[in-house]
Amino acid sequence: MRRFFNWLKALFNRTMDKVEDPEIMLDQARRDMQAALIGNREKAVQAITQKNRLQGMLEEATKKSVTLEQNAVMALKQENRELAQQFMREKMTNDAVIVQLTESYNKAAAVVESVKVAIKRQEEEVRKKTAEALALKAQWKQAQIQNSIAKALDGLTFENQFESFGAASERIKMMQSEADARQEMQADSVQGKLIQMQDKAMDYEAEAELQKLEERLGMKAAPATTIETQTVSVSASNGQGPAPATDPSAEEKLQSEADKQLEELEKRLQGGS
Repeated sequence: MRRFFNWLKALFNRTMDKVEDPEIMLDQARRDMQAALIGNREKAVQAITQKNRLQGMLEEATKKSVTLEQNAVMALKQENRELAQQFMREKMTNDAVIVQLTESYNKAAAVVESVKVAIKRQEEEVRKKTAEALALKAQWKQAQIQNSIAKALDGLTFENQFESFGAASERIKMMQSEADARQEMQADSVQGKLIQMQDKAMDYEAEAELQKLEERLGMKAAPATTIETQTVSVSASNGQGPAPATDPSAEEKLQSEADKQLEELEKRLQGGS
């Protein structure tokens, strides 16, 4: 039996938690305010209706008194004093009614004005509370999102992922070091030096063409002496030149001639720079 009551209690609490959801509570409060405002407006309409009825009755009584007085004047003109006296009695009775209607109308008018003021204040309060309700609902949503994120982060683990990340980073560094070493070896090789010489020659040619273009565009005055761009010939290194001689003396002459041309090339490059 105790377990059954505990189950009922837990079910009731769970139901109340759902019922007491802030969004539901705020929506219900907003509906209650709107319903109260509508009810007060209906009461104000009824009060204004009664005030308008009193105003109409007062206007009719006033007109009746004016008419009775005019009739009394006509009776006096016709020398019918008895009829004129009767009209004046009716007017006096009607004037008493006018006094009562005037008092009732003034009270009703004051009540209506106070009701209008109260309705305006209530409308402002409803607008204010509606805006506050929207802000509270936004805060509730934000709190729910933050709570969900916190719950999601509680179960996250990154140990294995960090280890894999570190191993991959070390492997990438090793590959980069190996690539740098290969580039360094290639730069020290004959083929690498040849490529560097070709790159420098292309740079000199590009600079010369750029200077010519600037002279044509008038961006730079033509120099007194034109510097001719020297093109480095690398046909022998590419295998397009004559085959080396087998005679040792011829090889020595060829080596000497190559050294001499290399020195001249260096001098021209230095003069061109």
